Amino acid sequence: MARWCYRHRLVVVLLWVGALLGLGTAASGAGTNYANVFSLPDTDSKRAYDLMEKAFPERAGDTDTVVWKVEDGSVRDASVRSRMEPALAAIGRMEGVGEVAGPYGPQGAAQVSRDGRTAYAQVTFAEQADAVPKEIVEDVVGTAQDAAGDGLQVELGGQAITRVQEPPTGTAELVGVLAAAVVLFVAFGSLLAMLLPIVIAVFGVGTGLFGTQLISHVTNVPELASLLSTLIGLGVGIDYALFIVTRHRRGILRGDDPEEAAVTALNTSGRAVLFAGGTVCIALAGMLVTNLRFLDGVVIGTSLTVVLSVLAAVTLLPALLGLLGHRVLSRRQRRALAARGPEKDRPTGLAARWAAGVERRPRSTAVLAVVLMAALAVPLLSLRLGTVDQGNDEASTTTRKAYDLLAEGFGPGFNGPLQVVVDGEASNSLVTAVERTEGVARVASLPPANGVTVLQVVPATSPQDERTDRLIDVLREDVIPEAGARAHVGGVTAVSKDFASVTGDRLPLFIGTIIGLGFLLLLLAFRSLVVPLTAAVMNLLAAAASFGVLVAIFQWGWGLDLLGFGREGPIAAFLPIIMLSLLFGLSMDYQVFLVSRMHEEWVHTRDNARAVRVGLAETSRVINSAALIMVCVFLAFVLSGDYAAGMAGVGLAAAVALDAFILRTALVPAVMHLIGKANWWLPAGLEKRLPHLAVEPKEDGTGALPAPRAPDEGDAPAASAVHGFVRTVDGDPVDGAAVTLLTSGGRQVDRVVSLADGSYIVSVPSPGTYLLSVRAAPYGSRAGQVTVLGGPLVHDVELAPGEVDAVS
Repeated sequence: MARWCYRHRLVVVLLWVGALLGLGTAASGAGTNYANVFSLPDTDSKRAYDLMEKAFPERAGDTDTVVWKVEDGSVRDASVRSRMEPALAAIGRMEGVGEVAGPYGPQGAAQVSRDGRTAYAQVTFAEQADAVPKEIVEDVVGTAQDAAGDGLQVELGGQAITRVQEPPTGTAELVGVLAAAVVLFVAFGSLLAMLLPIVIAVFGVGTGLFGTQLISHVTNVPELASLLSTLIGLGVGIDYALFIVTRHRRGILRGDDPEEAAVTALNTSGRAVLFAGGTVCIALAGMLVTNLRFLDGVVIGTSLTVVLSVLAAVTLLPALLGLLGHRVLSRRQRRALAARGPEKDRPTGLAARWAAGVERRPRSTAVLAVVLMAALAVPLLSLRLGTVDQGNDEASTTTRKAYDLLAEGFGPGFNGPLQVVVDGEASNSLVTAVERTEGVARVASLPPANGVTVLQVVPATSPQDERTDRLIDVLREDVIPEAGARAHVGGVTAVSKDFASVTGDRLPLFIGTIIGLGFLLLLLAFRSLVVPLTAAVMNLLAAAASFGVLVAIFQWGWGLDLLGFGREGPIAAFLPIIMLSLLFGLSMDYQVFLVSRMHEEWVHTRDNARAVRVGLAETSRVINSAALIMVCVFLAFVLSGDYAAGMAGVGLAAAVALDAFILRTALVPAVMHLIGKANWWLPAGLEKRLPHLAVEPKEDGTGALPAPRAPDEGDAPAASAVHGFVRTVDGDPVDGAAVTLLTSGGRQVDRVVSLADGSYIVSVPSPGTYLLSVRAAPYGSRAGQVTVLGGPLVHDVELAPGEVDAVS
């Protein structure tokens, strides 16, 4: 497939451009039909909503607030009433508005503050906040604020109003892409190579978003899906292309023809990308086990974007590589390639030194990494799921101003009223009991209709306050049962509390599901029980530490002002499930790219220390670059101005950074060094029953060997290897030594160059006696016979200055 895409590059590019433009045109014509109403079956708030919808279909929605304040005088003055009463009447006549309860009616005295300077009206929509069309909300906001001026301030608050206060979309995405471009340019040193991952991400995210928009017309897809699709699509699209382009450039620098380099890159890193994309989709699909149906649309949108990003990486990318040819390299690299010829691909510099350092001190590395992750995870112990309110909005928004006005004039509970929905007529004893309940500021009883009565209960505390949660519990468990009433507590705050409870109850099942699926995939890929078990523990550690960071910032308020948000509050109830899905999927990506190289080296040498060291040295740089790109993309969503998006962005950025920079490049290799050969243990019975899954097959010309298996009668002799270190007489590693393996007749079998730590490995086609020659200036050369039997042979070589071995 890669070769076909490379040779038919213009056709492939035109097909992708046509797909993007076609989907974009269709999506623009069809519009959006996001269904943001979510239900929580078997919860008290859902039963309250069902009663409201049945008895008061025009009042079944959420209640928002219009609040106004005068600088001088009173809101009861005729000059104020003559402006506010017509505005409220116009709002009440709007389609989609069920009722407007203002302060100027016979029962409105309680809606004026004690000092007479602040008043509010409650606007009850016909639907829940997220389902109210934005056009209706914009009309409400415009009509109310048209009455402002001349010392009269009019602001609006509530869940529906929040939707029209969202900042323009695209800023966060643009900043994230620009930051990723800087990282890519530093990594590649080439403008054209830098553009490749960005183009792939744009096509993947663009087609994914347009496709999700079209799917929203045939199934329920929440608007949240578009945000998360953009988050995950930009991250994986850029990262997957980065892995493939890096392998492709490496092949060209080794002297491969661009077409062969592209085919090799797709047949190696491309396979790993397919596997990694599958793990992300499986982790996202883990949300389905929570039985929270509104998340189904999130799974559809995000998974579609990931699939299309992977498809773009394995089809569009080789076509673009064909268009660029050698220009995928920087000018300096092209000049060096023309002047000095192909270069040997070996890890050098910081990556090789770090890998060697982890091998020398695995115990101390592991202890330091665990202590750091554990310290970051400590705040998790105080995690509280809940809802956020307009107090977290920017100070310039009308929702934040309305929040502050209500809190100043009436108390913070006005920003999240509760609804006690009574199946029947509310008794005086129930009303009295609710009024006398600690934490209740005010109670207003609406006229009954169709056998249902609604009590509007205003708490004395804000919606996100723990005392409000306790008030809901007291009403449900004590006040209502003692009054002998058949009633349920609803409203936005109650729904959020129930959602947090349901999420907490189902979180263990969700975590167990995605860990179990990830374990099985890694078991199939690497033929080991310890490797997937280690990955599962590391994923849990990364999740704990990243949520600890979230709690410290958003719940404790550490550094929250630097992010431009309001005061601290609980962690959004929806965030754990969505964030863990993305985190586990992305963590598996890095685990696959890291361990696949280690596994390949283990298959060749059966030397665990070398496998871990070489795998870390050769993959840590690209993993860290990919992680840095994702951190930039995720952190950019802080600029969106949306509190929930900023929380998700910070959490995912922290998770990816900790996972890549601490776990995958320090703790995982250190633990694998400590475990030793047991890393690759798999019971023989299980080995026979498991299907074989090749994540990253051998490259042509690398000397990679097939995985060992039990020999059958008549089989040819198994392939093996000779490996070891080239050192000086003082024990220092020799970098760049030429190591050649020849047959007894003088025919060259394999030739490699030692790495920065002096290690080398040459492949052996069959058991026998060979000649191993090692040369390195200024040390001269050394040669000797080696006899290879059934398995890999360890053979270290010492070089002395001016020494030459003669072998007849």
